[in-house]
Amino acid sequence: MEGLQVLQLLFVVSICFSVSTGGALDLASDRAALLALRGVVKGRLLLWNISVTNPCLWTGVTCKNERVTELRLPGTGLLGPLPLGIGNLTQLNTLSLRSNALSGPIPADFANLALLQNLFLQNNLFSGDIPGFMYDMQSLVRLILANNNFSGEISPRINNLTRLGTLFLESNSLTGSIPNIDIEPLTQFNVSFNRLTGPVPERLSAQPASAFEGNSLCGNPLQACPGSGSKSKSKLSGGAIAGIVIGSFVGFALIVVVLIVLCQRRSGGESDSKDLAAAKRGEAEIPREKSVVESDSTSASAEFSKGSVRGGGSKSLVFFGNVGKMFDLEDLLRASAEVLGKGTFGTSYKATLESGTAVVVKRLKEVTVSEKEFRERIDEIGRTVHVNLVPLRAYYYSKEERLLVYECLPLGSLSALLHGSRGSARTPLNWETRSGIALGAAHAIAFLHSHGPTISHGNIKSSNILLSGSYEARVSDFGLARLALPTYTPNRIDGYRAPEVTDVRKVSQKADVYSFGVLILELLTGKPPTHALLNEEGVDLPRWVQSVVREEWTSEVFDIELLRYQSVEEEMVQLLQIALECTAQYPDMRPSMAEVTSRIEDLCRSSSRREQDADRVLFNDSDDQGPSQPSSAQFYSVESGAPPSSA
Repeated sequence: MEGLQVLQLLFVVSICFSVSTGGALDLASDRAALLALRGVVKGRLLLWNISVTNPCLWTGVTCKNERVTELRLPGTGLLGPLPLGIGNLTQLNTLSLRSNALSGPIPADFANLALLQNLFLQNNLFSGDIPGFMYDMQSLVRLILANNNFSGEISPRINNLTRLGTLFLESNSLTGSIPNIDIEPLTQFNVSFNRLTGPVPERLSAQPASAFEGNSLCGNPLQACPGSGSKSKSKLSGGAIAGIVIGSFVGFALIVVVLIVLCQRRSGGESDSKDLAAAKRGEAEIPREKSVVESDSTSASAEFSKGSVRGGGSKSLVFFGNVGKMFDLEDLLRASAEVLGKGTFGTSYKATLESGTAVVVKRLKEVTVSEKEFRERIDEIGRTVHVNLVPLRAYYYSKEERLLVYECLPLGSLSALLHGSRGSARTPLNWETRSGIALGAAHAIAFLHSHGPTISHGNIKSSNILLSGSYEARVSDFGLARLALPTYTPNRIDGYRAPEVTDVRKVSQKADVYSFGVLILELLTGKPPTHALLNEEGVDLPRWVQSVVREEWTSEVFDIELLRYQSVEEEMVQLLQIALECTAQYPDMRPSMAEVTSRIEDLCRSSSRREQDADRVLFNDSDDQGPSQPSSAQFYSVESGAPPSSA
């Protein structure tokens, strides 16, 4: 009897021991899977300190109940194909390997990730078909495979993913047609820039056209498919043919008129070109050899002091400060020039003088003040000196023409660098450069505001932030809002405009703060402020960022280039918070530019100290030692956000 009791006791003890060690064994299995990944894929954040037994303490790893539930390694320089092994992380609900250089197919053991809700593999080099097992991962809520090399067709089995709320497949090489997707929670969808053909399914017709562009697709929201409405098309075709015939005659007549005008101008001789006021030659006053993209950009630079008149008379340029080698109006007229852009208050040209010097000439349109007031206000602008303001070098005034002359800055506008322009790609900008640009622009605007409560810039946007050769920010176009009527295309500046502004000539300092906040969001996200985002046509940048932050997906808003600098994540989030405060709906809720400048200065200093500390750690630590643990800042992303309620 006693022997039976002993056996029962031993059985109970063994059960308790197995329960107590089961979690540890599972965690050991997870650790082994992570080490397998570390052994094959090379990357900065995979220099985990393997002397630390608990993988939950490794960077990018999150655990719950002694199991690995989240693995986030975005933008960490991971290279090569993924090995088998990640499928052993059976409790994983979030996996983010986005913005690396991972290649090859998705490993087959991903099929074991039955609890996976969020899979982020965008911006890699993955190839092959979307694997069939992925259509059976029914826990998926967010699936983002954009910007890879996936090929093949989208299987109709996609409808098995009944919880899916986000499906981004853009910028791959997918072929075939879009299946009849009918997933109730699906609200975010994009298959643009693939090789898809055929009609857009009716269930997806409410999505914006941008979700389907770059394919050979048809039907709502794109153009109607061939064969639909054939009768109406045949009726229209006759009208179209008639329109083409009439248009051809009109076009021919216009060409004849243009040729006559050009011949008359040539016969006028060079003597006419020497008097701007007499000839009224419009755009021909600043001759140009070629035209470039109209990027709303102006160029100017350098420092100056007091204005002084050189020459005299109505046909003379009025110069400010020490401009070095002098030039006159005739030099400008003889210069070869190209259009830089049509801005809010006029057109800007880059003019290269015969001496080789390049200057920027802004030709104002629709000046609304008298000559006396114009000269007084331009004189105020000319005497406004700050290292982060683009100074005015000279101006010309006549009854027909008002020209402002600046020097060229070598790197052009922030807008061109962030978004590129025709014929040129965007320029990668690191965190130090972007935060420095933000600080320089803040200094300039705060300086303007310090001259009185009624003094504002009135036209803050990325195309008016010019950059020196060392990427120092110079703010241009200040003071012009009080001189001229705007000649802008509305959607070009509406994205920067505070909601209370109804007249761009009357912009308060608080409205400047709002525009500056949008500029900072543009710097952080890399997105133009009027761009339709996340498949919501017309949503502006502040509203989109706010919606993402509310879902605690904060890092999803940052430009891919910035995600490589995780050591300054805390400062990035702080600058994002400043920008959101600046773009508050009500003016009284926005901080002053002086306060904004002070806060940006503080975070730039903090960022600099952190980078110096990181450099010292990297220099002193051995290869087997992992990086220090992440900061305590709440640095969330779309990967860590809770699933939508519909899921």
